[in-house]
Amino acid sequence: MRIDVYTPLLLSLLLPLVGPVIGRRVAPALAARALTFAAVLTAAATTWSLVLLATALLGDAPPVVAEAREDGHRLADPVPGVIGIAAALTLAVVARRVLRAVRAERGTRRSLRRLCAGHPPDTELIVADSALPQAFAIPGRPGRILVTSAMLGALRPPERRVLLAHERAHLDHRHGFLVTAASLAAAANPLLRPVRSTVMFLVERWADEQAAAAVGDRDTTARALARAALTAGGARAGCALSFTDHAVTRRIAALQTAPPPRLWTAAAAVLALGALPALGAADATGDLIGLLAGALS
Repeated sequence: MRIDVYTPLLLSLLLPLVGPVIGRRVAPALAARALTFAAVLTAAATTWSLVLLATALLGDAPPVVAEAREDGHRLADPVPGVIGIAAALTLAVVARRVLRAVRAERGTRRSLRRLCAGHPPDTELIVADSALPQAFAIPGRPGRILVTSAMLGALRPPERRVLLAHERAHLDHRHGFLVTAASLAAAANPLLRPVRSTVMFLVERWADEQAAAAVGDRDTTARALARAALTAGGARAGCALSFTDHAVTRRIAALQTAPPPRLWTAAAAVLALGALPALGAADATGDLIGLLAGALS
C-alpha cells in the first residue's frame, strides 16, 4: 500500500497532458467518450486513494486500539499519521467541491427548464423573442432547443439548418451527460480541469461534425458558426451546450479540413491511462485489508 496508494495521484497528472493531443488528432465523438470515461475513473481512483490514506488515522481510534491490545496485537499505521490527517482534510474539500458542482448543475438545469415553461411538452424547438442572439440545447426528457429571434434573424436559411442540426446533435448524443460527468470529475480532482475543458470543446466539435453531415456542406457549417459567433459577440448563454461558445476559431478551422480519423488505438490508450489509477487503488485496498487482517488476527 505504501506505493500503490500514491500511484493514482501521480497518474492523474498524465491525463491532462494527453487530453489536448487526443482532442486534436482523434474523431471528436470517440475522443470525448474516451476522455470522459478516463476522467471519471481517475477521479474515483484518486478520491478512493485519499480515503485509504485517511485510514492512517484508524490506528488512533480508541475502539480499534483497545480491541487490538486485548488480543495482544499492535495495529501499525500503513502510512504516517500526518499524511492521514492531510488526506482527511483533502477529502472534506473534495466533498465540498463535488457538492457545490452538483448544486450548480441542478441550478443551471432548473433555470433552463424554466425558460421552457408554458410550451407543450412535445415541443422540441422554442423560439424566444429576444434581442440577445443565443442558441443552446437544454438536456432533459424531452430535450429542448432554445433559439432567440435575434439569432434566427442573423442567419440565412441554410445556416439555420446548421444551427438546429448542431443543437439536435447535443440532445441526440447526450452531450450534457458527458459534460456533467467531466465537470464532476474535475470537481473531485482539480488536476482534471484541462480534461473537462477538452471534453467541452470536443462535444461542440462533435456537434459541428454532425451538423456538417446533416446539411452535407462543411463550408456552410463553418459560415454559420462564424456568423453566429460574430452576431453573439461577447454574449454567453451560461450553458455548456451553446452554439457559439468554446473556441469558435478552432472549430471553424477544423471544419475547413477533413474530419479527424477514428484512432481506436489512441482511444484505447486513453482508457488504459484512466484504468491504471483504478488498478493502483485496488491494489492499495488489498494491501490495506491484508495489513489490518494481519494485525487483528
